[in-house]
Amino acid sequence: MLPSSKGASRLGLESRGRAESGKGMKTGIYCALGGAVLFGASTPVAKLLLGEISPIVLAGLLYSGSGLGLGLWLVCRDLIAPGAERARLARSDYAWLAAALLTGKVLGPVLLLYGLAATTASTAALLLNLEGVFTALLAWFVFRENFDRRVLLGMFLIVLGGIVLGWRPGGLAAAWPALAIAGASLCWALDNNLTRRISAGDPVKIAAAKGSLAGAVNLGLSFSLGLAFPGPALALASGLLGVLGYGVSLVLFVVALRHVGTARTGAYFSTAPFIGAAVAFAILGETPDGAFWVAAALMGAGVSLHLAERHHHLHRHDALRHTHSHVHDEHHRHPHRLGWTGTEPHTHEHEHETLSHAHAHFPDVHHRHGH
Repeated sequence: MLPSSKGASRLGLESRGRAESGKGMKTGIYCALGGAVLFGASTPVAKLLLGEISPIVLAGLLYSGSGLGLGLWLVCRDLIAPGAERARLARSDYAWLAAALLTGKVLGPVLLLYGLAATTASTAALLLNLEGVFTALLAWFVFRENFDRRVLLGMFLIVLGGIVLGWRPGGLAAAWPALAIAGASLCWALDNNLTRRISAGDPVKIAAAKGSLAGAVNLGLSFSLGLAFPGPALALASGLLGVLGYGVSLVLFVVALRHVGTARTGAYFSTAPFIGAAVAFAILGETPDGAFWVAAALMGAGVSLHLAERHHHLHRHDALRHTHSHVHDEHHRHPHRLGWTGTEPHTHEHEHETLSHAHAHFPDVHHRHGH
């Protein structure tokens, strides 16, 4: 017996919903790893620039380049497609954005600079691995993001790989500088989790706002300390590096938050130090040691565990209104204004009705429920 047209339609929506969920997972993973590649690769290049520019000035130029570059991207995008409807933040989201900017772009850099002034680079590199740990712990136990033993073990292996990569004998000191760097890691972990709350918004605007504020803070600090600024060529090179390593990387990070949640995005992004080390071997002529290959094995195993995750159970979607790019699957059953051409994916404000069902999913913008 053939199913009714209504039943066939529902089966089609469910099938499409499962396909979109799998596509969203892949998008999130690719974006998180792509962001890690850009950020990790920028580190050895920034190290070359540090021979000519002080750390605070370089941070200001990198973030300012990110903010200006993404701002130019936004202007060009609006000129090419004026009037196009895009994902936007709800009024309540601006409080989350402000809190993320305060913790990640004001308090975090200040604490890091305080710690760096009185500790070694190897100690700082080791302690900065705490960002991934704090990000996951906050996501799991404060913001109630789901996890299982496979995800927990994968996160542990990735962080352990980062520790092996950054460890130097006698490098860890239990002193105020170390606590300051740990505090910076906690601030960035808060930033990651707060940004997840607004990840359905325009990722370019979010990243541009973050880069602009961080650049202003660091450049303002540089001026107040009377630090020397580089010539136009080095300043331009720093800005261009910031666009890719800090700007585009952050855009990809926000998109990943939207699709796979904070802890998983943070885990994938924690591979950035390994990627930076690999690039350093290629462009700086350094030779990988045994610790590098041990870290590679640990991180590879951790990422593999995350890729093998399968999360499936009966869950409930509460009523929700927001704006983001989507297609009409089982999560998006809503009417449209007259004149809609049927183009998908498309972006407009829409409302989700209460829905209960079971399928494989990740903690994306539609699956932030209790367990």
